[in-house]
Amino acid sequence: MFDRIMGRYLVSKGRLSKDQLSVVYQIQESKRAKLGVIAVTEKLMTVAQAEEINALQATMDKRFGDLAIERGYLSNIQVGRLLSLQGDEFLTFTSAIVERGYLSLEDVNQVIADYQHDKGLNDSQMESLKRGDIDAIVPIFLDELEPEYVSLFKYGIKNMYRLVDAHICIDKACTKHDLKEECVSYQRFKGDINATVALAGSASAIQKMAKSYTREEFIETQEDALDAMCELINCINGLYATDKSKSALKIELEPPTFITRFSELSGDDMHVIPIYSGEEVVYFIVSINSEVDIK
Repeated sequence: MFDRIMGRYLVSKGRLSKDQLSVVYQIQESKRAKLGVIAVTEKLMTVAQAEEINALQATMDKRFGDLAIERGYLSNIQVGRLLSLQGDEFLTFTSAIVERGYLSLEDVNQVIADYQHDKGLNDSQMESLKRGDIDAIVPIFLDELEPEYVSLFKYGIKNMYRLVDAHICIDKACTKHDLKEECVSYQRFKGDINATVALAGSASAIQKMAKSYTREEFIETQEDALDAMCELINCINGLYATDKSKSALKIELEPPTFITRFSELSGDDMHVIPIYSGEEVVYFIVSINSEVDIK
């Protein structure tokens, strides 16, 4: 994720053009493969086993390697070896910039230091960003929100990263009392914790996310795209509710729904984090124990 965050930063500071950044990502992508692909290539897993683990990730909040170990397909040592073969995402990103001669290694390190200073981050937070540790990354962008907000945002962003686009990036969350977007998918749940969770954005941004999530090239209508986003939100909230049930907390999910043609959300305590995928942005909205009016 940090490669995408830094990519946006480099372009915003005029250190790379959008075309140069695109070339860097192409080089990076050619050097990095998904863990399941590497496992199959190395003959450590079958295609069917890798596909089974990929499907399980839609229902369980766990990494590919952890699930493969639980299923007995891989050992801890084998997962460690696969991760080393996969390579460090941020290192491949910075190496590609230097390899193309866009910036020197010294320049890259200075830009990273500038980013840290601009965002007011400490060394530990920077290390979490570089490692791609989603659990540690998400709180960095939440400005010390209450634990339940952090938990829901983690579930949402981790599952978008795993199930939608491994190249998403996020920016600082903000509090909104009113948000108008072209379309929105949302779900409410009630019980020991009451909340509204939504994804909102332009029709093109929602459609792009829907295509990535469903792996279908042609999603012709806004309704189809928003229905796919409802499935994604239901998956996120379902995982959250399952986790809370382990602490004897009861949560009842209402059916997810959507609105097209310029919807408006309003409430006293809506927290919004932008999710960037390429040039498109979708807003992930969470409101806990507070009424949200959607029309």
